[in-house]
Amino acid sequence: MTVNVDVAIVGAGPVGLFAVFACGQLGMRTAVIDGLADPGGQLTALYPEKPIYDIPGRSKIRADALVDDLLAQAEPYEPNYILGHHAQACSETSDGTFVVTTSGSRKVFARAVLLAAGAGAFGPNRPPLEGIRAFENKSVFYHVGRRDRFAGKRLLIAGGGDSAVDWALSLAEVAQSVTVVHRRDTFRALPAAVAAMQADPRIQVETPYQLVGLDGVDGHLRAVNIGRIGGNAKRIGADALLALFGLSGDLGPLADWGVHIDGKTIPVDAKTCETSRSGIYAIGDVARYPGKLNLILTGFAEAATAANAAFARVFPGKTLHSEYSTTRGVPVSTQNQHFQTA
Repeated sequence: MTVNVDVAIVGAGPVGLFAVFACGQLGMRTAVIDGLADPGGQLTALYPEKPIYDIPGRSKIRADALVDDLLAQAEPYEPNYILGHHAQACSETSDGTFVVTTSGSRKVFARAVLLAAGAGAFGPNRPPLEGIRAFENKSVFYHVGRRDRFAGKRLLIAGGGDSAVDWALSLAEVAQSVTVVHRRDTFRALPAAVAAMQADPRIQVETPYQLVGLDGVDGHLRAVNIGRIGGNAKRIGADALLALFGLSGDLGPLADWGVHIDGKTIPVDAKTCETSRSGIYAIGDVARYPGKLNLILTGFAEAATAANAAFARVFPGKTLHSEYSTTRGVPVSTQNQHFQTA
Protein backbone atom coordinates (compact mmCIF):
# COMPACT_ATOMS: atom_id res chain seq x y z
CA MET A 1 0.00 0.00 0.00
CA THR A 2 1.29 3.47 -0.89
CA VAL A 3 0.29 6.89 0.38
CA ASN A 4 1.09 10.16 -1.41
CA VAL A 5 1.20 13.32 0.71
CA ASP A 6 3.15 16.55 1.02
CA VAL A 7 4.67 15.87 4.45
CA ALA A 8 5.35 12.61 6.28
CA ILE A 9 5.26 13.01 10.06
CA VAL A 10 7.04 10.33 12.07
CA GLY A 11 5.49 10.20 15.55
CA ALA A 12 1.89 10.61 16.68
CA GLY A 13 2.62 12.19 20.03
CA PRO A 14 1.25 15.65 20.88
CA VAL A 15 3.89 17.46 18.82
CA GLY A 16 3.35 15.22 15.80
CA LEU A 17 -0.42 15.74 16.04
CA PHE A 18 -0.03 19.52 16.21
CA ALA A 19 2.27 19.33 13.19
CA VAL A 20 -0.75 18.05 11.21
CA PHE A 21 -2.54 21.30 12.01
CA ALA A 22 0.54 23.45 11.35
CA CYS A 23 1.05 21.83 7.94
CA GLY A 24 -2.65 21.91 7.15
CA GLN A 25 -2.80 25.63 7.76
CA LEU A 26 -0.27 26.00 4.95
CA GLY A 27 -2.16 23.72 2.57
CA MET A 28 0.07 20.66 3.04
CA ARG A 29 -1.37 17.16 3.22
CA THR A 30 0.10 14.83 5.84
CA ALA A 31 0.53 11.21 6.83
CA VAL A 32 1.45 10.32 10.43
CA ILE A 33 3.41 7.14 11.17
CA ASP A 34 3.73 5.72 14.69
CA GLY A 35 4.73 2.36 16.13
CA LEU A 36 2.01 2.46 18.79
CA ALA A 37 -1.51 1.33 17.96
CA ASP A 38 -3.16 4.53 19.24
CA PRO A 39 -2.29 8.19 18.65
CA GLY A 40 -0.94 10.29 21.51
CA GLY A 41 2.52 8.85 22.12
CA GLN A 42 3.57 8.79 25.76
CA LEU A 43 0.46 10.71 26.81
CA THR A 44 -1.71 7.78 25.70
CA ALA A 45 0.68 4.96 26.51
CA LEU A 46 1.91 5.99 29.94
CA TYR A 47 -0.40 8.44 31.69
CA PRO A 48 -3.67 9.18 29.86
CA GLU A 49 -5.51 10.12 33.07
CA LYS A 50 -2.74 12.30 34.54
CA PRO A 51 -3.22 16.09 34.60
CA ILE A 52 -0.95 18.44 32.64
CA TYR A 53 -0.53 22.00 33.91
CA ASP A 54 1.73 23.75 31.36
CA ILE A 55 -0.49 23.94 28.28
CA PRO A 56 -1.14 27.63 27.54
CA GLY A 57 -4.72 28.67 28.14
CA ARG A 58 -5.55 25.52 30.11
CA SER A 59 -5.03 25.65 33.87
CA LYS A 60 -5.23 21.86 33.89
CA ILE A 61 -6.02 19.24 31.29
CA ARG A 62 -5.91 15.46 31.36
CA ALA A 63 -3.38 13.89 29.00
CA ASP A 64 -6.05 11.93 27.12
CA ALA A 65 -8.22 15.04 26.78
CA LEU A 66 -5.26 16.92 25.27
CA VAL A 67 -4.81 14.12 22.73
CA ASP A 68 -8.53 14.26 21.89
CA ASP A 69 -8.30 18.03 21.40
CA LEU A 70 -5.25 17.70 19.14
CA LEU A 71 -6.98 15.03 17.05
CA ALA A 72 -10.03 17.27 16.71
CA GLN A 73 -7.82 20.22 15.74
CA ALA A 74 -6.11 18.10 13.07
CA GLU A 75 -9.33 16.52 11.77
CA PRO A 76 -10.30 19.17 9.17
CA TYR A 77 -7.04 18.50 7.33
CA GLU A 78 -7.82 14.79 6.84
CA PRO A 79 -4.47 13.32 7.91
CA ASN A 80 -3.69 9.72 7.09
CA TYR A 81 -2.70 7.89 10.31
CA ILE A 82 -0.55 4.79 9.85
CA LEU A 83 -0.45 3.32 13.36
CA GLY A 84 1.23 0.21 14.67
CA HIS A 85 3.98 0.72 12.08
CA HIS A 86 7.54 1.86 12.71
CA ALA A 87 9.16 4.10 10.11
CA GLN A 88 12.02 1.89 8.98
CA ALA A 89 13.74 3.39 5.95
CA CYS A 90 13.85 6.69 4.11
CA SER A 91 15.05 6.80 0.54
CA GLU A 92 14.88 9.61 -1.99
CA THR A 93 13.85 9.57 -5.64
CA SER A 94 15.59 11.45 -8.44
CA ASP A 95 13.12 14.35 -8.15
CA GLY A 96 13.73 14.79 -4.41
CA THR A 97 10.64 12.96 -3.17
CA PHE A 98 11.17 11.02 0.05
CA VAL A 99 9.93 7.44 0.31
CA VAL A 100 9.36 6.36 3.93
CA THR A 101 8.91 2.60 4.26
CA THR A 102 7.19 1.24 7.37
CA SER A 103 7.61 -2.02 9.25
CA GLY A 104 4.35 -3.12 7.62
CA SER A 105 5.86 -2.58 4.13
CA ARG A 106 3.75 0.50 3.47
CA LYS A 107 5.35 3.32 1.54
CA VAL A 108 4.70 7.01 2.14
CA PHE A 109 5.78 9.38 -0.63
CA ALA A 110 6.34 12.95 0.59
CA ARG A 111 8.22 16.11 -0.31
CA ALA A 112 9.34 16.67 3.29
CA VAL A 113 9.66 14.63 6.48
CA LEU A 114 9.07 15.81 10.05
CA LEU A 115 10.59 13.68 12.78
CA ALA A 116 8.46 14.05 15.92
CA ALA A 117 9.86 10.89 17.46
CA GLY A 118 10.10 12.04 21.07
CA ALA A 119 12.76 9.93 22.75
CA GLY A 120 12.65 7.52 19.85
CA ALA A 121 10.37 4.90 18.40
CA PHE A 122 8.53 3.67 21.45
CA GLY A 123 7.74 0.01 21.67
CA PRO A 124 6.59 -2.24 24.47
CA ASN A 125 8.85 -4.39 26.60
CA ARG A 126 7.15 -7.64 25.62
CA PRO A 127 7.04 -10.59 28.01
CA PRO A 128 8.83 -13.57 26.39
CA LEU A 129 5.70 -15.61 25.73
CA GLU A 130 5.32 -17.92 22.74
CA GLY A 131 2.84 -16.65 20.16
CA ILE A 132 2.12 -13.38 21.98
CA ARG A 133 2.12 -11.26 18.81
CA ALA A 134 -0.99 -13.06 17.53
CA PHE A 135 -2.91 -11.71 20.55
CA GLU A 136 -1.63 -8.12 20.43
CA ASN A 137 -4.26 -5.39 20.01
CA LYS A 138 -6.98 -8.03 20.26
CA SER A 139 -6.66 -9.30 23.82
CA VAL A 140 -3.06 -8.44 24.81
CA PHE A 141 -2.27 -4.77 25.33
CA TYR A 142 0.69 -2.72 26.53
CA HIS A 143 -1.20 0.44 27.42
CA VAL A 144 -4.78 1.25 28.34
CA GLY A 145 -5.82 3.82 25.76
CA ARG A 146 -9.46 3.90 26.87
CA ARG A 147 -10.88 2.22 29.96
CA ASP A 148 -13.97 0.98 28.13
CA ARG A 149 -11.70 -1.37 26.18
CA PHE A 150 -11.73 -3.54 29.33
CA ALA A 151 -15.35 -3.07 30.39
CA GLY A 152 -16.89 -6.35 31.53
CA LYS A 153 -13.63 -8.26 30.89
CA ARG A 154 -11.74 -10.69 33.08
CA LEU A 155 -8.54 -8.68 33.15
CA LEU A 156 -5.06 -9.80 34.16
CA ILE A 157 -2.52 -7.03 34.76
CA ALA A 158 1.17 -7.96 34.82
CA GLY A 159 3.65 -5.56 36.40
CA GLY A 160 4.76 -4.13 39.69
CA GLY A 161 5.15 -0.39 39.20
CA ASP A 162 2.91 2.63 39.65
CA SER A 163 1.17 2.02 36.31
CA ALA A 164 0.16 -1.53 37.21
CA VAL A 165 -1.15 -0.53 40.63
CA ASP A 166 -2.92 2.64 39.49
CA TRP A 167 -4.59 0.90 36.56
CA ALA A 168 -5.68 -2.02 38.72
CA LEU A 169 -7.53 0.39 40.98
CA SER A 170 -8.99 2.32 38.06
CA LEU A 171 -10.01 -0.63 35.88
CA ALA A 172 -11.58 -2.49 38.79
CA GLU A 173 -14.41 0.02 38.37
CA VAL A 174 -15.26 -1.27 34.87
CA ALA A 175 -13.82 -4.78 34.50
CA GLN A 176 -15.63 -7.95 35.52
CA SER A 177 -12.57 -8.96 37.54
CA VAL A 178 -8.95 -7.84 37.92
CA THR A 179 -5.96 -10.03 38.75
CA VAL A 180 -2.53 -8.46 39.29
CA VAL A 181 0.52 -10.66 38.75
CA HIS A 182 3.97 -9.56 39.91
CA ARG A 183 7.17 -11.52 40.20
CA ARG A 184 8.00 -10.06 43.61
CA ASP A 185 6.06 -9.73 46.85
CA THR A 186 6.80 -6.00 47.01
CA PHE A 187 5.64 -3.38 44.50
CA ARG A 188 7.53 -0.37 43.14
CA ALA A 189 4.60 1.97 43.68
CA LEU A 190 3.24 4.45 46.21
CA PRO A 191 2.62 2.56 49.46
CA ALA A 192 -0.85 4.08 49.86
CA ALA A 193 -1.86 2.90 46.37
CA VAL A 194 -0.46 -0.58 47.02
CA ALA A 195 -2.39 -0.79 50.29
CA ALA A 196 -5.57 0.30 48.54
CA MET A 197 -5.09 -2.33 45.83
CA GLN A 198 -4.43 -5.12 48.34
CA ALA A 199 -7.52 -4.13 50.34
CA ASP A 200 -9.82 -3.93 47.31
CA PRO A 201 -12.05 -7.04 47.17
CA ARG A 202 -12.41 -6.64 43.39
CA ILE A 203 -8.67 -7.18 42.86
CA GLN A 204 -6.85 -10.50 43.23
CA VAL A 205 -3.10 -10.17 43.76
CA GLU A 206 -0.80 -13.06 42.78
CA THR A 207 2.82 -12.81 44.00
CA PRO A 208 5.53 -13.90 43.46
CA TYR A 209 4.33 -15.15 40.07
CA GLN A 210 5.33 -14.49 36.49
CA LEU A 211 3.68 -15.06 33.11
CA VAL A 212 4.51 -18.41 31.50
CA GLY A 213 1.95 -18.89 28.72
CA LEU A 214 -1.20 -17.79 26.91
CA ASP A 215 -4.27 -19.89 26.15
CA GLY A 216 -6.62 -18.69 23.44
CA VAL A 217 -7.84 -18.99 19.87
CA ASP A 218 -7.49 -16.57 16.93
CA GLY A 219 -5.94 -13.87 19.10
CA HIS A 220 -8.62 -14.02 21.77
CA LEU A 221 -7.55 -15.09 25.26
CA ARG A 222 -9.29 -17.66 27.40
CA ALA A 223 -6.68 -17.88 30.15
CA VAL A 224 -3.16 -16.90 31.16
CA ASN A 225 -0.78 -19.42 32.72
CA ILE A 226 1.37 -18.07 35.53
CA GLY A 227 4.18 -19.74 37.45
CA ARG A 228 5.29 -19.18 41.00
CA ILE A 229 8.97 -18.37 41.22
CA GLY A 230 10.60 -21.68 42.12
CA GLY A 231 7.22 -23.37 42.64
CA ASN A 232 3.87 -24.36 41.23
CA ALA A 233 1.92 -22.99 38.27
CA LYS A 234 -1.72 -22.03 37.90
CA ARG A 235 -4.18 -21.03 35.20
CA ILE A 236 -6.07 -17.73 35.50
CA GLY A 237 -9.17 -17.26 33.36
CA ALA A 238 -8.79 -14.01 31.43
CA ASP A 239 -10.26 -12.20 28.45
CA ALA A 240 -7.50 -9.58 28.33
CA LEU A 241 -3.89 -9.20 29.41
CA LEU A 242 -2.45 -5.78 30.17
CA ALA A 243 1.34 -6.16 30.30
CA LEU A 244 2.81 -3.08 31.95
CA PHE A 245 6.55 -3.62 31.78
CA GLY A 246 7.28 -0.18 30.41
CA LEU A 247 8.19 1.14 26.99
CA SER A 248 11.62 1.29 25.41
CA GLY A 249 12.65 4.28 23.33
CA ASP A 250 15.17 3.85 20.55
CA LEU A 251 16.02 5.99 17.52
CA GLY A 252 16.70 2.64 15.86
CA PRO A 253 16.36 2.83 12.05
CA LEU A 254 16.69 6.64 12.07
CA ALA A 255 20.42 6.06 12.49
CA ASP A 256 20.50 4.88 8.87
CA TRP A 257 18.57 7.84 7.44
CA GLY A 258 21.61 9.99 6.78
CA VAL A 259 20.65 12.36 9.60
CA HIS A 260 23.27 13.37 12.15
CA ILE A 261 22.38 11.93 15.56
CA ASP A 262 23.97 12.92 18.86
CA GLY A 263 23.13 10.33 21.51
CA LYS A 264 19.33 10.08 21.49
CA THR A 265 18.74 13.52 19.98
CA ILE A 266 19.01 15.06 16.53
CA PRO A 267 20.76 18.44 16.19
CA VAL A 268 18.76 20.94 14.13
CA ASP A 269 18.97 24.51 12.92
CA ALA A 270 16.90 26.41 15.50
CA LYS A 271 15.60 28.80 12.82
CA THR A 272 14.10 26.04 10.63
CA CYS A 273 14.31 22.80 12.67
CA GLU A 274 16.02 21.24 9.64
CA THR A 275 18.42 18.37 10.31
CA SER A 276 21.72 17.71 8.59
CA ARG A 277 19.75 16.15 5.72
CA SER A 278 17.93 18.69 3.59
CA GLY A 279 14.15 18.27 3.65
CA ILE A 280 14.07 16.33 6.91
CA TYR A 281 13.13 18.27 10.04
CA ALA A 282 13.10 17.26 13.72
CA ILE A 283 10.70 18.64 16.33
CA GLY A 284 9.79 17.89 19.92
CA ASP A 285 12.01 16.10 22.41
CA VAL A 286 14.13 14.44 19.72
CA ALA A 287 15.30 17.84 18.39
CA ARG A 288 18.28 19.57 19.98
CA TYR A 289 19.75 23.05 19.66
CA PRO A 290 21.35 25.50 22.14
CA GLY A 291 18.89 26.68 24.81
CA LYS A 292 16.28 24.04 23.97
CA LEU A 293 13.56 23.47 26.60
CA ASN A 294 11.96 20.02 26.51
CA LEU A 295 8.36 21.14 26.95
CA ILE A 296 5.26 20.24 24.97
CA LEU A 297 4.67 23.93 24.19
CA THR A 298 8.22 24.18 22.80
CA GLY A 299 7.45 21.27 20.51
CA PHE A 300 4.27 22.99 19.32
CA ALA A 301 6.29 26.06 18.31
CA GLU A 302 8.86 23.86 16.57
CA ALA A 303 6.07 22.15 14.60
CA ALA A 304 4.99 25.54 13.23
CA THR A 305 8.60 26.49 12.49
CA ALA A 306 9.28 23.25 10.62
CA ALA A 307 6.02 23.48 8.66
CA ASN A 308 6.90 26.98 7.49
CA ALA A 309 10.39 25.82 6.49
CA ALA A 310 9.02 22.77 4.65
CA PHE A 311 6.60 24.94 2.64
CA ALA A 312 9.35 26.07 0.27
CA ARG A 313 10.29 22.46 -0.47
CA VAL A 314 6.70 21.32 -0.95
CA PHE A 315 5.74 24.34 -3.07
CA PRO A 316 8.96 25.55 -4.73
CA GLY A 317 8.69 29.07 -6.09
CA LYS A 318 5.47 29.79 -4.24
CA THR A 319 5.45 32.73 -1.83
CA LEU A 320 4.40 31.97 1.73
CA HIS A 321 2.08 34.64 3.05
CA SER A 322 2.05 34.67 6.85
CA GLU A 323 -1.47 34.94 8.21
CA TYR A 324 -3.06 34.55 11.61
CA SER A 325 -5.33 31.54 12.02
CA THR A 326 -8.23 33.93 12.62
CA THR A 327 -7.69 35.19 9.07
CA ARG A 328 -6.95 31.87 7.42
CA GLY A 329 -9.60 29.87 9.26
CA VAL A 330 -9.90 26.07 8.93
CA PRO A 331 -11.70 23.84 6.42
CA VAL A 332 -15.10 22.42 7.30
CA SER A 333 -14.46 19.04 8.91
CA THR A 334 -15.54 16.05 6.88
CA GLN A 335 -14.46 13.60 9.59
CA ASN A 336 -12.32 11.72 7.11
CA GLN A 337 -9.27 11.01 9.25
CA HIS A 338 -7.89 7.71 8.01
CA PHE A 339 -6.57 5.31 10.67
CA GLN A 340 -4.59 2.34 9.41
CA THR A 341 -3.20 -0.15 11.90
CA ALA A 342 -0.91 -3.11 11.57
